[in-house]
Amino acid sequence: MEILAIFRALPPGEAQEFFLKLGIEQQAELLLALPSNERRLWFRLLDPDDAADVIQNVPSEHRAALLRLLDQPTRNEVTALLCYAEDVAGGLMSPRYTRVRPDMTVAEATSYVRKQAAGRVETIYYVYVLDCGQRLLGVLSFRELFAAAPDRQIKDLMHTDLITVTDKTKQEKLGRLLQKHGLIAIPVLDSDGHMIGIVTFDDVVDAVAEETTEDFQKVGGSEALDGPYLKIGLWDMLKKRAGWLTALFLGEMLTASAMGYFESEIARAVVLALFVPLMISSGGNAGSQASTLVIRAMALGEVTLSDWWRVIRRELVTGLSLGVILGTVGLIRILAWQGVFHIYGEHYLLIALTVAISLVGIVLWGSIAGSILPFILRRLGFDPASASTPFVATLVDVTGLIIYFSVANIVLGGTLL
Repeated sequence: MEILAIFRALPPGEAQEFFLKLGIEQQAELLLALPSNERRLWFRLLDPDDAADVIQNVPSEHRAALLRLLDQPTRNEVTALLCYAEDVAGGLMSPRYTRVRPDMTVAEATSYVRKQAAGRVETIYYVYVLDCGQRLLGVLSFRELFAAAPDRQIKDLMHTDLITVTDKTKQEKLGRLLQKHGLIAIPVLDSDGHMIGIVTFDDVVDAVAEETTEDFQKVGGSEALDGPYLKIGLWDMLKKRAGWLTALFLGEMLTASAMGYFESEIARAVVLALFVPLMISSGGNAGSQASTLVIRAMALGEVTLSDWWRVIRRELVTGLSLGVILGTVGLIRILAWQGVFHIYGEHYLLIALTVAISLVGIVLWGSIAGSILPFILRRLGFDPASASTPFVATLVDVTGLIIYFSVANIVLGGTLL
């Protein structure tokens, strides 16, 4: 095992730094590879929130044994964290934070903070001011505390314009709040308003990175993988990918059905078949673009369900403009090839118009379909990332062919058709 070999080769001081900088999955892997007597020593180095993450990343048969390695107070903290889902503030928070009373002087608070720092609190960038009922009254930075006069009271220094979250707040919202307000940590309150922990920026970064990875995997037309790509077993990989791939294949079979429906038109004007790949790819690409942009905007909180009509109006204009651009390019291309190679026959101008008009309609439809599908999925309670680009492309392929041959029937009727 490569990570164990590296770990064993390091001197004690560097080994500790190496262990604490590892990702959660690597820490879990390393701990399980260590003898039980060493495992206890290294596992106890972790903060409660990190220990909870490690326990969630090991096979279920090892979880109880790992919990027993912790001292009773820490075990209680970790057990409480394990009751929360991994993607909410309660599952990401650390119950260890620096706290003081409002009636303390700066000198008293400084001495108290030093004692807490020795007890391995999560961070001392912020000092939280709590009353006797553990309700958050204010906050001040570590720097503000040490820069103040020793005889001043904390209640005169603290900031009361607080940014807080509940233990049920989703990690996406946590990330946005930390970024928007430039915070290193954010306090977590329970349903009764008691402060129960803090979520630090690095915890949210890790969680959001994991969520983003899952979204990318779903957008690519696969279920989210449960671990690193090279460590997923063949059977698990097949299960993750085969379902969606089969569904997309069945959807694409509708394209063949649509082609069969217009078989007589293709037989009378074989030239129309030359542009089928062009129509399919243009509509699919436009839909995939719109879907990806809307999904990302939803993830960042830039777009909510109530914005659906604004998005559709925007995509109507954008899709129409993009369709006109591609239609113009297609028109020029056909006219240029006809002028040089004379391959489209005497009705080349009508063929060029058919392609141009079809591209406008198909790209417009692809943009609208790609943008509205994430809203439909979110409304139905599904992950919008499930509106993967292959799924949107499949939908637009079938409808694009219908648009193309319908336009051809109108423009070429009485000539080629």
